[in-house]
Amino acid sequence: MATGIKDKVAIIGMGCTRFGERWDVGAEELMVEAFQECIQDAGIEKKEIQAAWFGTCLDEVNVGKSAVPLSTTLRLPFIPCTRVENYCATGTEAFRGAVYAVASGAYDICLALGVEKLKDTGYGGLPGGGSNAGSLMWQWWPMLTAPGSFAQLASAYAAKYKIPDGDLKRAMAHVSAKSHDNGVLNPKAHLQKKVTEDQIMAAPIIASPLGLFDCCGVSDGSACAIVTTPEIAKKMGKKDFITVKALQLALSSGEEVGYNDWDGDHFMTTSRASVKAYEEAGITNPREEISMMEVHDCFSITELVTMEDLHISERGQAVKDIMDGFYDLKGGGVPCQVDGGLKCFGHPIGASGLRMLYEMYLQLHGKAGERQIENPRLGLTHNLGGFPFQNVCAISIVGKYDG
Repeated sequence: MATGIKDKVAIIGMGCTRFGERWDVGAEELMVEAFQECIQDAGIEKKEIQAAWFGTCLDEVNVGKSAVPLSTTLRLPFIPCTRVENYCATGTEAFRGAVYAVASGAYDICLALGVEKLKDTGYGGLPGGGSNAGSLMWQWWPMLTAPGSFAQLASAYAAKYKIPDGDLKRAMAHVSAKSHDNGVLNPKAHLQKKVTEDQIMAAPIIASPLGLFDCCGVSDGSACAIVTTPEIAKKMGKKDFITVKALQLALSSGEEVGYNDWDGDHFMTTSRASVKAYEEAGITNPREEISMMEVHDCFSITELVTMEDLHISERGQAVKDIMDGFYDLKGGGVPCQVDGGLKCFGHPIGASGLRMLYEMYLQLHGKAGERQIENPRLGLTHNLGGFPFQNVCAISIVGKYDG
């Protein structure tokens, strides 16, 4: 019987670039920037890395279809490298490859790196880039846009739980304002400016009820991690290191649409993957045991319903919890988007999952500066790729090693 990977893999180093409009560099320079921080943090030599996983989503306009750019850019010593892509969970997918390789005993030390260069490369058939909210999704689902689809999610959620439009919009505004408050404290965030709830409520509508500040943007960035076993980490002299407690992936089968088991108000992949992740991590009460979260806030409504899909808020109660400040950095029960989230970092697809893990890593090591949470024990990251239907969800839980 499968026992999972709890405490079988240690994260010994992480690195992350500044996210933003990085006109001065290409994807290769971003990869080097993240890797240099990561390997210095790990305290190892490059020759000690035995295998690598490379996450990038939009291959044709970034670095190509293979993992050769990872090998050549970082001058890796003739080791196996694998390129992976899984929609917006691509960064976590790269991490999953490295983690499972170490957990299996196939390798001792592995690298996971994600990168995306979106601002000046063009994609989706549109030169010069454009909005991640529209042109990116056009590749996968013709005749649909992400804002339109997620606006339907908001309408379905409000209808199911009989939430007045004003209450839902105010809660979504608090979601975004909270992230901007946190982003102000993060020098690596793309957007570092405070935005009030009233400004968010008054912003132009993109797809009702979603306004401008309810949508995340596009940016360039890279992040990476080096993993090994706890036993090797101890031999290296590492103390108080971080281990992977759970790593789960769920893809929509389509049955939620085909059999009328779904009202369009939440993500079944997240609900199911989170249950498996908690079981793997040995968590029985996530609302009490999870210390902090980074979730896939491509839109403010996505974060709102994710609070319920992660079984932190009760069904229909996320609006109340959000307005009560339960997910706020200061005084919140489970602070969410503690680094500013996709809202303030943007979403370079291949990098986002690893960027989320980077914040959990900093927090657990007590190195998050002004946004540091007091005595965190477990951090959760959540990626969601696709639409409310036909999507992929990745969840990781990391924490301090208990052995």
